Amino acid sequence: MLCFMPGVAFIPALLVCWSSAAFIISYVIAVLGGHVEPLVPYISDTGTKPPESGIFGFMINISAFLGAATMYIRYLIIEKQNESSNFMNPSCNLITLCIGLLGCIGMGIVANFQELSVPSVHDGGALVAFGSGVVYITLQFVISFKSCPQWNSHCTCYIRMAISIVSCIAVIPMIACASLISITKIDWIPGEKGVTLRILTEIHEDF
Repeated sequence: MLCFMPGVAFIPALLVCWSSAAFIISYVIAVLGGHVEPLVPYISDTGTKPPESGIFGFMINISAFLGAATMYIRYLIIEKQNESSNFMNPSCNLITLCIGLLGCIGMGIVANFQELSVPSVHDGGALVAFGSGVVYITLQFVISFKSCPQWNSHCTCYIRMAISIVSCIAVIPMIACASLISITKIDWIPGEKGVTLRILTEIHEDF
């Protein structure tokens, strides 16, 4: 079966390394080019202007593909485990996969529609990516508890639960603050109206 083939575990590791590299490289280029401030910029700000916009879009597209592949492998693993243990309704696993893939589509939208070019599409993609990602993480921690202790250790369950809680705590105020900002731009002046909300949104996004 695909999910148990040798080397498949390399895909999630590649996803983490590639995505981290995408954010770091575009951030460094944007800062060195004077396009963003070094302190907690929006992730999207570091991929808005050329040349970093091309690198950001290319690498995030690949991250979205690797994310979808990782989620599909996770789906197959849970499906196989559930066949022998019957610890959950199979439809829950399928719904979790669909929500995860929706988040990957959101990532693709963010990568291909820059923040300043088509802000409404970009923001919609970001909302889908972050929202679906948090729901996916939460559902995965629920599945982990359902399959514990046969297929997961209690430590793994609690780690996933902690990640889910932190994600929820971060994404809710991020969306709330972002919705109150009426201007889409990357050059902000200290003391300008909306700059405090912008900083709060950036901090929660980075979490």
